[in-house]
Amino acid sequence: MSAQPDTDAAELHVRIQRMRRRHLRSVLKIERQVYPRPWTIGVFTSEISNPERCYVVAKVGSTVVGYGGMLFSADDGHVANVAVDPRWHRHQIGSRLLLTLARFAREHGYKNLTLEVRVSNVGAQAMYRRFGLAPAGVRPRYYENTEDAIVMWANDIDQPAYAERLLAIAADIAGTTEWVLG
Repeated sequence: MSAQPDTDAAELHVRIQRMRRRHLRSVLKIERQVYPRPWTIGVFTSEISNPERCYVVAKVGSTVVGYGGMLFSADDGHVANVAVDPRWHRHQIGSRLLLTLARFAREHGYKNLTLEVRVSNVGAQAMYRRFGLAPAGVRPRYYENTEDAIVMWANDIDQPAYAERLLAIAADIAGTTEWVLG
């Protein structure tokens, strides 16, 4: 069954699961659509085999519609990427992916989340602010040596207030999400 992006939001069922090698062809297809300098299959293979990383895919039916990844250092979860097939933008796929990564970081005792986002990507910045990430600096010419990145942080994600924030975000997502991360 091929997923259709015109599915009514209330009827949408998204399955989030760990990224595996079998997903990489679909992941690379999305990667090439959304990034001017996409990662290679070798980079993804290395990332998903590293125990200091967490990579997940979002599926609607049998179709991979997005993916996200995070690496861990000291007390921090660093979101390396969140990418959604452009046909599936505005279906809250990115929110589901980031929710998954934030929950994973909390469950594993990390205290902070951080990421970089393009200055021009105001949509992603708005989503990240919903998750409590706030601008903390700029990395000049970070992307393709031309576009600046805003560095964003959410601190104290291990606290009850952040857990409440995540519950509120989850409650606002239309449709259903199934998490299969074992």
